[in-house]
Amino acid sequence: MADIIPLTGPALPPASGEPPKKIVLLLHGVGADGQDLIGLAPFFQQVLPDALFVAPNAPHPFDMAPMGYQWFPLGDFSEAHRLAGARAAAPHLNAFMDLLLKHTGLTEADMALVGFSQGTMMALHVGLRREKPVAGIIAYSGMLLGLDALKDEIRARPPVLAMHGDADEVLPVASLPHLVAGLESLDVPVDHEVRPGLGHGIDEQEIQRGMAFLTRIFGGAAD
Repeated sequence: MADIIPLTGPALPPASGEPPKKIVLLLHGVGADGQDLIGLAPFFQQVLPDALFVAPNAPHPFDMAPMGYQWFPLGDFSEAHRLAGARAAAPHLNAFMDLLLKHTGLTEADMALVGFSQGTMMALHVGLRREKPVAGIIAYSGMLLGLDALKDEIRARPPVLAMHGDADEVLPVASLPHLVAGLESLDVPVDHEVRPGLGHGIDEQEIQRGMAFLTRIFGGAAD
């Protein structure tokens, strides 16, 4: 196995000023960096004042531009290529998650994953294969990779909130029903919504639903 690449990126400490009781890990898309998603933290902080928000840069420099990072190369856009890329990136993300849990003294039940685009692919790939389930996964504008392989490899079934714009010009909205059907076939609880007119991005409604989902999975009111 290749050496583990230590991940770094922006973080926002708990608004309460106290030691963190929860962790929300924000996983960006290809060509971006942790700054792209840390902007979600102040919104989510409103319902999780005791949470640490961390948005690591993906382990590899983006290979199609002088700036940004990628979890894996875009390559030929085939699902087999994406699955192989996710498998190669997974040890780096798992090691980062393990380090966060060790440093905070928290457990997977105290951690949520929030992904966007390629970050969603990673959140689902890793979150469904860890021995202990995270509290939940928010999947923005992404896709589920390698359903056939996942049938044999799934180890955890955390609840998932999946949302996608119907005007997405990067990852077609058709990825959403495939994602939902795949998760449901494996008894993973999934809530989902198509956002009309939304391109490859995150809108206010998705943020609001994400806030409600995080509140619910961490023991607050239902969304």
